[in-house]
Amino acid sequence: MTATTQEKIVAAARQLFETEGAGAVSMRRVADAVGITPMAIYRHFTNREELLKHISDIAFEEVAQEWAARAQHPDLMHGLLHSMENYLDYALQHPHLFDYSFSVARDDARRFPEDFRARKSPTLNVVADMLEEGVRRGLLRECDPWDLAMVLWGQAHGLIALYRAGRFSYDEAQFRAFYLQSLGVLFDGIKR
Repeated sequence: MTATTQEKIVAAARQLFETEGAGAVSMRRVADAVGITPMAIYRHFTNREELLKHISDIAFEEVAQEWAARAQHPDLMHGLLHSMENYLDYALQHPHLFDYSFSVARDDARRFPEDFRARKSPTLNVVADMLEEGVRRGLLRECDPWDLAMVLWGQAHGLIALYRAGRFSYDEAQFRAFYLQSLGVLFDGIKR
């Protein structure tokens, strides 16, 4: 099946985004990559910010689907650990998308608690659902699953941000082991 013009625009913009970061995504560069005029892009996207948001939303959905698939583990705690490991994988494999999605101040960014409790986060929904299930099954201490999901996210994000800023002398394998161990410590604190 032949890709539509909009799909070609998104693919070209995402390629620029992935390799060079959000700053590299200009309407001119995207148009050149697709073989259209920059003005033709505006038939599909109101402005550059809408295009970037569209790319980010697609990436969120892809990650959420992957997290949900990997979280399907007979042992709920292993599933939860896998979902948090997916966050690390995403940060390391897609650093520019990761930064734009999770580390850059944006007007359209989801806000805690209202947006998250309204289930507007395809990725954190997966984690909160597992935590709620863990509480329901008596595996985890009684807690608010959204508050705990945010604590887990904060722990994971903080370590990843420090690693990416060069604050660890570990190579990637050593950091991954440390990251997973730290999450294990946190999980031990919430288990019943």
